[in-house]
Amino acid sequence: MKLTEISAVAESCVAPLSLSGQFCKKYGAYDNSGVILDCGEDIRGALFCLDLTPAAAGEAVKRGYNLIFTHHPAIFGGIKSVSCSPASPTAALAQCMRAGISVVSMHLNFDAAPFGIDWHLMRGLGGKCEEAVMCPLEGGGYGRLYDVEGQPFADFCAHVKEEFASRRCVFYDSGRQVKKVASFCGAGCDEQSVAFAIAGGADTFVSSDFKHHHIAALVNAGINIVSLTHYASEIYGFARIYASLKERLSIPSALFIEKIFL
Repeated sequence: MKLTEISAVAESCVAPLSLSGQFCKKYGAYDNSGVILDCGEDIRGALFCLDLTPAAAGEAVKRGYNLIFTHHPAIFGGIKSVSCSPASPTAALAQCMRAGISVVSMHLNFDAAPFGIDWHLMRGLGGKCEEAVMCPLEGGGYGRLYDVEGQPFADFCAHVKEEFASRRCVFYDSGRQVKKVASFCGAGCDEQSVAFAIAGGADTFVSSDFKHHHIAALVNAGINIVSLTHYASEIYGFARIYASLKERLSIPSALFIEKIFL
Protein backbone atom coordinates (compact mmCIF):
# COMPACT_ATOMS: atom_id res chain seq x y z
CA MET A 1 0.00 0.00 0.00
CA LYS A 2 1.00 3.59 -0.51
CA LEU A 3 1.46 5.79 2.55
CA THR A 4 -1.30 8.08 1.30
CA GLU A 5 -3.67 5.12 0.97
CA ILE A 6 -3.15 4.11 4.60
CA SER A 7 -3.73 7.67 5.78
CA ALA A 8 -6.89 7.80 3.66
CA VAL A 9 -8.21 4.57 5.24
CA ALA A 10 -7.62 5.96 8.73
CA GLU A 11 -9.31 9.25 7.90
CA SER A 12 -12.33 7.62 6.25
CA CYS A 13 -12.82 4.99 8.96
CA VAL A 14 -12.12 7.13 12.03
CA ALA A 15 -11.95 10.88 11.40
CA PRO A 16 -10.48 13.24 8.80
CA LEU A 17 -7.52 15.45 9.63
CA SER A 18 -9.87 18.40 9.14
CA LEU A 19 -11.45 17.50 12.50
CA SER A 20 -8.13 18.31 14.17
CA GLY A 21 -8.00 21.61 12.31
CA GLN A 22 -11.56 22.39 13.37
CA PHE A 23 -10.70 21.62 17.00
CA CYS A 24 -7.63 23.85 16.93
CA LYS A 25 -9.45 26.74 15.27
CA LYS A 26 -12.51 26.61 17.52
CA TYR A 27 -10.81 25.98 20.86
CA GLY A 28 -7.32 27.44 20.43
CA ALA A 29 -5.56 24.08 20.55
CA TYR A 30 -2.42 23.03 18.68
CA ASP A 31 -1.73 19.83 16.76
CA ASN A 32 0.64 18.33 14.20
CA SER A 33 -1.17 15.31 12.84
CA GLY A 34 -0.64 13.68 9.46
CA VAL A 35 2.41 12.33 7.67
CA ILE A 36 5.43 13.08 9.85
CA LEU A 37 8.11 11.15 7.97
CA ASP A 38 7.79 9.85 4.42
CA CYS A 39 10.62 7.57 3.37
CA GLY A 40 9.14 7.20 -0.11
CA GLU A 41 8.62 3.42 -0.18
CA ASP A 42 5.51 1.31 -0.56
CA ILE A 43 4.35 0.17 2.87
CA ARG A 44 4.85 -3.53 3.58
CA GLY A 45 3.80 -3.54 7.24
CA ALA A 46 2.51 -1.11 9.86
CA LEU A 47 3.06 -0.95 13.61
CA PHE A 48 0.37 0.93 15.54
CA CYS A 49 1.35 2.49 18.87
CA LEU A 50 0.54 5.46 21.07
CA ASP A 51 4.03 7.03 20.93
CA LEU A 52 7.06 6.94 18.68
CA THR A 53 9.68 5.52 21.06
CA PRO A 54 12.96 3.65 20.53
CA ALA A 55 11.17 0.49 21.67
CA ALA A 56 8.48 0.97 19.03
CA ALA A 57 11.05 1.65 16.32
CA GLY A 58 12.94 -1.46 17.37
CA GLU A 59 9.76 -3.54 17.19
CA ALA A 60 9.03 -2.28 13.68
CA VAL A 61 12.57 -3.20 12.58
CA LYS A 62 12.24 -6.66 14.14
CA ARG A 63 8.98 -7.30 12.29
CA GLY A 64 10.27 -5.89 9.00
CA TYR A 65 7.58 -3.19 8.95
CA ASN A 66 8.32 0.17 7.37
CA LEU A 67 5.51 2.27 8.83
CA ILE A 68 4.79 3.34 12.40
CA PHE A 69 1.33 4.77 12.96
CA THR A 70 1.11 6.73 16.21
CA HIS A 71 -1.51 8.65 18.14
CA HIS A 72 0.77 11.27 19.66
CA PRO A 73 2.55 13.30 16.96
CA ALA A 74 6.10 12.10 16.45
CA ILE A 75 7.06 15.75 15.94
CA PHE A 76 4.84 18.02 18.01
CA GLY A 77 6.68 21.32 18.27
CA GLY A 78 9.60 22.76 16.38
CA ILE A 79 12.87 20.84 16.46
CA LYS A 80 16.23 22.28 15.45
CA SER A 81 18.18 19.07 14.98
CA VAL A 82 17.84 15.30 14.91
CA SER A 83 20.22 13.14 16.92
CA CYS A 84 20.76 9.38 17.19
CA SER A 85 21.93 9.77 20.79
CA PRO A 86 19.81 7.55 23.09
CA ALA A 87 19.33 10.56 25.37
CA SER A 88 17.90 12.72 22.57
CA PRO A 89 14.12 13.19 22.28
CA THR A 90 14.59 12.63 18.53
CA ALA A 91 16.37 9.27 18.94
CA ALA A 92 13.37 7.23 17.75
CA LEU A 93 12.79 9.54 14.79
CA ALA A 94 16.46 9.21 13.79
CA GLN A 95 16.16 5.44 14.15
CA CYS A 96 13.22 5.46 11.76
CA MET A 97 15.06 7.62 9.26
CA ARG A 98 18.04 5.26 9.23
CA ALA A 99 15.81 2.19 8.86
CA GLY A 100 13.54 3.69 6.18
CA ILE A 101 10.46 3.62 8.41
CA SER A 102 7.79 6.20 7.60
CA VAL A 103 5.71 7.72 10.39
CA VAL A 104 2.07 8.86 10.45
CA SER A 105 0.40 10.43 13.49
CA MET A 106 -3.33 10.97 14.09
CA HIS A 107 -3.88 12.95 17.28
CA LEU A 108 -6.74 15.36 17.96
CA ASN A 109 -8.88 13.97 15.14
CA PHE A 110 -8.67 10.52 16.78
CA ASP A 111 -9.38 12.02 20.22
CA ALA A 112 -12.49 13.87 19.07
CA ALA A 113 -13.86 11.41 16.49
CA PRO A 114 -17.50 10.31 16.91
CA PHE A 115 -16.19 6.88 17.99
CA GLY A 116 -12.73 8.08 18.92
CA ILE A 117 -10.47 7.75 21.90
CA ASP A 118 -12.47 10.05 24.18
CA TRP A 119 -15.69 8.19 23.29
CA HIS A 120 -14.08 4.82 24.03
CA LEU A 121 -12.94 6.12 27.42
CA MET A 122 -16.57 6.87 28.26
CA ARG A 123 -17.62 3.38 27.15
CA GLY A 124 -14.88 1.71 29.17
CA LEU A 125 -16.03 3.58 32.26
CA GLY A 126 -19.59 2.34 31.85
CA GLY A 127 -21.21 5.23 30.01
CA LYS A 128 -23.46 4.48 27.06
CA CYS A 129 -24.38 7.92 25.74
CA GLU A 130 -23.16 11.38 26.64
CA GLU A 131 -25.51 13.89 28.22
CA ALA A 132 -23.21 16.78 27.31
CA VAL A 133 -19.93 17.35 25.42
CA MET A 134 -17.52 20.01 26.66
CA CYS A 135 -15.98 20.82 23.27
CA PRO A 136 -18.55 19.91 20.60
CA LEU A 137 -17.51 19.80 16.96
CA GLU A 138 -19.24 19.10 13.67
CA GLY A 139 -18.82 15.35 13.56
CA GLY A 140 -17.25 14.81 16.97
CA GLY A 141 -16.22 16.38 20.24
CA TYR A 142 -14.10 16.11 23.37
CA GLY A 143 -14.92 15.81 27.07
CA ARG A 144 -18.06 13.94 28.10
CA LEU A 145 -20.64 13.96 30.89
CA TYR A 146 -22.83 10.88 31.27
CA ASP A 147 -24.73 8.59 33.60
CA VAL A 148 -23.42 5.21 34.74
CA GLU A 149 -25.04 2.48 36.80
CA GLY A 150 -25.12 3.61 40.42
CA GLN A 151 -22.36 2.00 42.48
CA PRO A 152 -20.03 2.65 45.43
CA PHE A 153 -16.84 4.46 44.46
CA ALA A 154 -14.78 1.44 45.58
CA ASP A 155 -16.60 -0.76 43.06
CA PHE A 156 -16.10 1.80 40.31
CA CYS A 157 -12.37 1.94 41.10
CA ALA A 158 -12.08 -1.84 40.96
CA HIS A 159 -13.78 -1.83 37.54
CA VAL A 160 -11.43 0.88 36.24
CA LYS A 161 -8.30 -0.99 37.32
CA GLU A 162 -9.48 -4.18 35.65
CA GLU A 163 -10.95 -2.69 32.47
CA PHE A 164 -7.99 -0.43 31.72
CA ALA A 165 -5.35 -2.92 32.92
CA SER A 166 -3.65 -0.07 34.74
CA ARG A 167 -1.37 -0.56 37.72
CA ARG A 168 -0.91 3.12 38.46
CA CYS A 169 -4.40 4.51 39.03
CA VAL A 170 -4.80 7.08 41.81
CA PHE A 171 -8.19 7.49 43.48
CA TYR A 172 -9.60 10.33 45.59
CA ASP A 173 -12.75 9.28 47.43
CA SER A 174 -15.01 12.23 48.22
CA GLY A 175 -17.60 9.96 49.81
CA ARG A 176 -20.18 9.94 47.03
CA GLN A 177 -21.73 7.08 45.13
CA VAL A 178 -20.87 7.05 41.44
CA LYS A 179 -23.82 7.91 39.20
CA LYS A 180 -22.67 10.68 36.86
CA VAL A 181 -19.15 10.81 35.41
CA ALA A 182 -17.19 13.47 33.55
CA SER A 183 -14.23 12.05 31.62
CA PHE A 184 -11.50 13.46 29.40
CA CYS A 185 -8.88 11.32 27.66
CA GLY A 186 -5.24 12.32 28.00
CA ALA A 187 -4.26 15.46 29.87
CA GLY A 188 -7.84 16.68 30.12
CA CYS A 189 -7.94 18.27 33.56
CA ASP A 190 -7.91 22.05 33.49
CA GLU A 191 -10.06 24.97 34.65
CA GLN A 192 -12.52 24.42 31.82
CA SER A 193 -13.07 20.72 32.44
CA VAL A 194 -13.32 21.18 36.21
CA ALA A 195 -16.00 23.84 35.69
CA PHE A 196 -17.78 21.62 33.13
CA ALA A 197 -17.91 18.72 35.61
CA ILE A 198 -19.15 20.85 38.49
CA ALA A 199 -21.79 22.63 36.40
CA GLY A 200 -23.01 19.30 35.01
CA GLY A 201 -23.48 17.76 38.44
CA ALA A 202 -20.80 15.09 38.06
CA ASP A 203 -19.94 13.10 41.15
CA THR A 204 -16.81 11.56 39.58
CA PHE A 205 -14.08 13.02 37.36
CA VAL A 206 -11.75 10.82 35.27
CA SER A 207 -8.67 11.98 33.35
CA SER A 208 -4.88 12.01 33.70
CA ASP A 209 -1.88 14.32 34.33
CA PHE A 210 -3.58 16.20 37.16
CA LYS A 211 -2.19 19.34 38.81
CA HIS A 212 -2.63 19.72 42.54
CA HIS A 213 -4.83 22.80 42.46
CA HIS A 214 -7.27 21.04 40.13
CA ILE A 215 -7.38 18.04 42.46
CA ALA A 216 -8.08 20.37 45.37
CA ALA A 217 -10.86 22.15 43.47
CA LEU A 218 -12.58 18.87 42.62
CA VAL A 219 -12.24 17.40 46.11
CA ASN A 220 -13.52 20.62 47.67
CA ALA A 221 -16.54 20.40 45.35
CA GLY A 222 -17.24 16.89 46.65
CA ILE A 223 -16.27 15.12 43.42
CA ASN A 224 -14.48 11.75 43.35
CA ILE A 225 -11.35 11.62 41.18
CA VAL A 226 -9.87 8.80 39.13
CA SER A 227 -6.40 9.63 37.85
CA LEU A 228 -5.35 7.22 35.12
CA THR A 229 -1.95 7.36 33.49
CA HIS A 230 -2.08 9.33 30.25
CA TYR A 231 -1.15 6.15 28.43
CA ALA A 232 -3.90 4.04 30.01
CA SER A 233 -6.56 6.64 29.26
CA GLU A 234 -5.74 6.61 25.54
CA ILE A 235 -4.32 3.20 24.57
CA TYR A 236 -7.70 1.73 25.53
CA GLY A 237 -9.46 3.58 22.71
CA PHE A 238 -6.51 3.51 20.33
CA ALA A 239 -6.43 -0.30 20.55
CA ARG A 240 -10.10 -0.46 19.60
CA ILE A 241 -9.58 1.90 16.71
CA TYR A 242 -6.72 -0.28 15.51
CA ALA A 243 -8.99 -3.32 15.67
CA SER A 244 -11.44 -1.54 13.37
CA LEU A 245 -8.69 -0.57 10.92
CA LYS A 246 -6.54 -3.69 10.62
CA GLU A 247 -8.97 -5.63 8.45
CA ARG A 248 -9.14 -2.73 6.00
CA LEU A 249 -5.38 -2.70 5.42
CA SER A 250 -3.97 -5.03 2.79
CA ILE A 251 -0.67 -5.31 4.65
CA PRO A 252 0.50 -7.02 7.87
CA SER A 253 0.02 -4.90 10.97
CA ALA A 254 0.34 -5.13 14.76
CA LEU A 255 -0.51 -3.14 17.87
CA PHE A 256 2.45 -2.35 20.12
CA ILE A 257 1.70 -1.66 23.79
CA GLU A 258 4.37 -0.47 26.23
CA LYS A 259 3.07 -1.87 29.52
CA ILE A 260 5.48 0.17 31.60
CA PHE A 261 3.31 3.24 30.90
CA LEU A 262 0.06 1.62 32.04
